[in-house]
Amino acid sequence: MHFHEGRLEVITGEMFAGKTEELLKRLKHAVLAKQDVRVFKSSVDNRYGIDKVVSHNGTSIKAVAVKESQDIAKLAGPATVIGIDEAQFFDDDQIVRVVDSLVVQGKRVIVAGLDNDFRGMPFGSMPELLCMATEVTKLHAICVVCGENACRTQRLVNGEPAHYDDPIIVVGASEKYEARCITHHVVPRK
Repeated sequence: MHFHEGRLEVITGEMFAGKTEELLKRLKHAVLAKQDVRVFKSSVDNRYGIDKVVSHNGTSIKAVAVKESQDIAKLAGPATVIGIDEAQFFDDDQIVRVVDSLVVQGKRVIVAGLDNDFRGMPFGSMPELLCMATEVTKLHAICVVCGENACRTQRLVNGEPAHYDDPIIVVGASEKYEARCITHHVVPRK
């Protein structure tokens, strides 16, 4: 009898910590090992094109953009390795159920996403996914103000910190976000 146990690997941290780069590294290793790999992303994330997952340094892999997490379950097919980028953008309850179902089916699911939103609060489904994970990798960027380890994502609006009541999801990169340590992370209230 040959049994493969499913598992969930979660890669998390603030923006610019290298989450997508780590996801891509693991997926490319699986491809080299001749495993059947499928990669998904939220259709909300169109920063670098819709048909691939791209890290901030330009590394990429072909992906399927989906509107709802149920589409991942439908399109995963016989793949043994499933990659999901920017998991915080998916519908909270549904992505948790989809990921759990894939793991129970014996698949290796690798998820990357922000654990905190720009306010420093838990982001979307990430707390549940972190609790379910077989393995958690927490990465850190460097604070753009002082050079220490960053643990927060600072959103900027016209060069100033975004307010606490501003929308949670605003897709962007270095033009809208910075990595900050807790000391230099600022979220003013209106």
